[in-house]
Amino acid sequence: MASLLFFAGPASAQSLIRTAAQEASAPKFIAIVQDGKPAVGGICIDIMRAIEAVEPGIKFVGDQKWLPLVRIMAGPVDAICGVLHTKERALLYDYIDTPIISVNYLLAVRADDDIQVSSWDDIRKLGKDGIILSMHNYAINERLKNLGGLQVDSSAVSSRSNLNKLLARRGRFYCHRSPGIAAEIRQAGLEGQIRLLPKVMLKDELYMILSKTLAVEDAKKIRAAITLLERQGTLTKLFEKYQE
Repeated sequence: MASLLFFAGPASAQSLIRTAAQEASAPKFIAIVQDGKPAVGGICIDIMRAIEAVEPGIKFVGDQKWLPLVRIMAGPVDAICGVLHTKERALLYDYIDTPIISVNYLLAVRADDDIQVSSWDDIRKLGKDGIILSMHNYAINERLKNLGGLQVDSSAVSSRSNLNKLLARRGRFYCHRSPGIAAEIRQAGLEGQIRLLPKVMLKDELYMILSKTLAVEDAKKIRAAITLLERQGTLTKLFEKYQE
């Protein structure tokens, strides 16, 4: 279904691009307080506002509504901000070539666990003592599966659940992206109980994807806006605000 159009006169036509805020995805989407009321902030919100600033004909709507990723992917939406590339998703959505966020994947362990990891082989050798926790329906699960020989538990739907499972010794590692994982540990109040291993295990890039039914002109405008923001250095500056 094409994006909805709102006409306020020929000179101010504005396309409304339907989207949503992804639950458990900080710093892409973060719960904040704005003007004394609960709101959604984060790097994806900043990027969407930046797109609107350079392309006034585009207006994102729905970005203040929280939904799990599986619900967002099921639609109906016109754009989804900050997702990994997978073959399955590429069949359903069009990827904008310019990545909007670069991420590292780190491993969290219990603070009293003196394990050190320099490669995935170190974890494979642990067998059932090397269970890696990840989140349900996240594309990182496909990456971990393709590496082969790893024990992965992706049943949890939030970082807090995985951090609690880690403390309960229902997994040895929790694999999650940075920026994001340090904030999740802090927000859970577990800084003294969980530590991050220094080794970057995977690097990846996140993209904005568009519905294949989105109006061609709207898709062109969003692509051009993201290209301009990347060329201006705006995407890098926005990303640096959330580094930790």
